[in-house]
Parts: sequence; structure tokens; C-alpha cells
Amino acid sequence: MLDEPLATTETATAEACHRLRNLRPALQELTVMIAEGRVVLWPVLSAYPHRVGELLAKYPLMDAGDATLVVLSELCPRARLITVDDDFRHYRRFRHQAIPLVIPDRA
Repeated sequence: MLDEPLATTETATAEACHRLRNLRPALQELTVMIAEGRVVLWPVLSAYPHRVGELLAKYPLMDAGDATLVVLSELCPRARLITVDDDFRHYRRFRHQAIPLVIPDRA
């Protein structure tokens, strides 16, 4: 169990909801976690559209959810990004810095 809430972006959460659409219990649990404050949503796309656009231009295969998470990592530089997406190994924040990652084993 984590001591602090998880932070993510509204855009990444929308993507997660889409992917969980056929897994109703998981989708409902996500909404509970948000309601209870265990997951905190940041409106990165609306607050930093130019930076998101820069990232989308730099990484043509990057989606908007990933771009908002890179920006969130810039806003919270001491945080680590938990992901199963290997693309984050190649993305850079602050234009050159690797993003601190936690990539769980997929075993």
C-alpha cells in the first residue's frame, strides 16, 4: 500500500477508462480511488497545451496521454513514473533528461 496518493493527468485517466471499458470492476475501482483522493488528477493538457504540443511534435508516435505524463514529471521532478509502457524509456523531460521510472515486471 502506498502512503501518498498517486498523481496522474485527466488525459491519461481518460485513456485508462477507455482501456478498462470492458473491465467494469476495475473501472469502478478507479473512480473510487479518485473519489477517495488516492488518485489525484492534474489538468495538464488545459494548463500546459504548448508544452504538450512540443512533445507531440518531437515524438510523432507519442499520444496525448503520454505527453501529459511527461509534463507532469517536469512539474514533479522528484516523483517517479509508474508505467508498463516501455516508450517512456525513450521520452525525455526538460528536453534531455530521462524520466525516473518504475516499470513492474510483467511475469
